[in-house]
Parts: sequence; C-alpha cells; structure tokens
Amino acid sequence: MRIRSFLACVAAVLVLATAGEACAQGAYPNRVIRFVVGFAAGGGNDIFARLVVQKFQEQTGATTIIENKPGAGGRISSEYVAHQPPDGYTVLVAATGQMSIAAAIYPKLTYHPTKSFIPLNMIASFPLVLVVPVNRPIKNVKELVAWAKANPDKSNYGTSAPPFTIASELLKLKTGMPGVGIPFKGTNESNLCVVSEECLFAISDGPPAIPLVKGGKERALAVTGSERSPELPDVPSMAEAGYPEIDTHLWSGFFVPAGTPAPIVTKLTADLGRALADPGVQAGLRKMAVTPGGPTGDAFKQRIEADIKTFGEVVTAAKLTFPQ
Repeated sequence: MRIRSFLACVAAVLVLATAGEACAQGAYPNRVIRFVVGFAAGGGNDIFARLVVQKFQEQTGATTIIENKPGAGGRISSEYVAHQPPDGYTVLVAATGQMSIAAAIYPKLTYHPTKSFIPLNMIASFPLVLVVPVNRPIKNVKELVAWAKANPDKSNYGTSAPPFTIASELLKLKTGMPGVGIPFKGTNESNLCVVSEECLFAISDGPPAIPLVKGGKERALAVTGSERSPELPDVPSMAEAGYPEIDTHLWSGFFVPAGTPAPIVTKLTADLGRALADPGVQAGLRKMAVTPGGPTGDAFKQRIEADIKTFGEVVTAAKLTFPQ
C-alpha cells in the first residue's frame, strides 16, 4: 500500500508539473521580451530590429525592448544571449558576420550559430556590390579581371570586415585575378578609396555604395548572386556576368537560445513572421536596399550551415587569418 501511495503521489506531482509548464507556456509572453542587437543604435541591424519589433508589439500586445550590446562585430551579443535562460524572453538579432562567418573563421568561437541557438526568422538578405573607379577603362567584370592580371602591382581592394574580405577573395579564387586587401574601419571608407582611385575595386554592402554609383562617383560592375538588385536595375548579377559561383548574400535574423521550448519557438516564429509580412515593414526594409523575409526554422538553419561551409572553404583556399 505504501508503494502504491508513493507512486500515486509521484504521478500527481508529475501531472501538476506538466500542467504548470503548459500554463506557463500558454501564458507566454507575460513579461518583457528583450531583443538584443549586437551593433550600435542607428546601424542597419538596429533599424531592422526596431522596424519589425515595433510591429510585433503592435500585433501581439507583448511588451518589448531593444537592447544594444555592440562589440567584436556582434560576437559579444551572441555570447551573451547564448548563456541566457532559454525561456523566450531574450531574442538575439544577429547578422551573417557574427554567425556564419564567425563560425567559419574563428576556431575558438565560444558559441555556434545552430548549436547554441535556434534560428527563428530571417529578417532580410542582400547581395553585395562590386564597384570600381569611374575613370578606369573597366566596364564589366571580365575587363576588371583582365586589367588586374595585366597590372598586378596596382590590383588592390578596399575591405572593412571579414564578409567583404571573404567576398573579394572568392572573386580572386574564381577568376584567378590578383589583389591585395587594404583594411578600413568602415565600408564608407573603402568606397571612398575606390572613388579616389587608390583602390582598384571594393565589394561593398548597398547603402554606402548605391548613392555613389547613382551619383556617378564610382561604377558598379555587378551584384553578387544570380539576380539583379532593384536598387541597381541596370547592373548585372555575377551570374549574368559569367561568374555564378560568386554568390555572397548577407542577412539578419532572429534567434533564441538552444533549449527554448518548442511551443514558444513556434509562437515566436509565427508572430515575427506576421510582423515581417506587414506591408509597411516590407516597404521600410526595401528602402534600405534589402530583400525582406527569407527562410524560417529548419530551412534557415540549413542556410546558415551551408554558409559556414562555403565561407570556410574560401578561408582555407585563400589561407586567410583573422584576429580573434
């Protein structure tokens, strides 16, 4: 009888615990959800986050805050969120550089994009732009490759971060052209290096490059990937230029710590997806020269793992090293 009574008590405790957990999940969210951005306020990822999270809050009634934790190219925020309770109340807003690229270039990285986190939604993605000085006799990618091979001592490129270095080295690997990287603090500076003709080329994100291209200060030869950019409709894609393997897109997305309960992951993914689908949010993202939305859940995870493999292959082939 004592054993039966004991087992009955254990069963009752388990039922109550399960019910309590279900109630807790069913009530989610019942306190503030923090969205942690690894870059300073006013930057691209911060603007992405504020645009989507504001609509998320309006649609769900949840209370949210944006918390900026800049440093180390976003890695500080990733390390922080990876060690937060997996309860759905801390969401990471992360970019390619601190996730896929960091995993490919830093062997001692203290987190992993798909093992330490659960990918939720891609916020947006965007190709990069290959630009050259307007006064150089270079009108397309093939002419750039030929000019660089004929003038190896003058073949250099501006870069401000690992994503741009890797994209430039991928161009070199796939074309056989020479090129020495010149480091800068930001893509504005690397673009100005092209404008001043001190750099032969740069592969840049759109926001700093597009105004210079439209203003006639530098020439865009191609955008990385298989499709043209709506912001530069007359500029061919790398695939159209004859180099389909040069397909580098950067992205931003939402993540939660590994171990977050499945019902919360499902709810967050659906609610953030609804916010991302809002016409106003879509228009706001497009104004920043990015493509809104993208894969979610397992498809997003697979994209990240494919990126890690691709970037890792470039780093190995080009024998690149980056300070930790």
